[in-house]
Amino acid sequence: MDASIDLRKTSTGILWTSYVVSAIPVAMMIFSAVLKFFPSVVADGFNQLGWPVRLAPILGVIELACVIVYLYPRTAVLGAILVAGYLGGATATHVRVGDGFFFAPFLLGVLAWLGLWLREPRLKALLPFRS
Repeated sequence: MDASIDLRKTSTGILWTSYVVSAIPVAMMIFSAVLKFFPSVVADGFNQLGWPVRLAPILGVIELACVIVYLYPRTAVLGAILVAGYLGGATATHVRVGDGFFFAPFLLGVLAWLGLWLREPRLKALLPFRS
């Protein structure tokens, strides 16, 4: 890592903002994952998207695993990659069937990365916004 990278602590306001931004995709993914353990609840949606309902619990476990890895600070970057991959698949599924709801998983993925970027100085050094 470049010695000129500033790894000072993130301000309290930015830190809390990052938690709120990150909480949105986390809460939505936990809610979605829990629903997948009740296949009768998600059967219509799965059929509409072309997914077999028998895969719902497996996808729920994968979704929860991605969130857990994201929430643990030492693995948060890996978690963000996993969350983005999972939500990218959800976005592609919605686009494939012509569902206008595709923007929701895309936006959740962006919020997951934004929340992490706001609180992780090393990520800011890796992905800087130029002024």
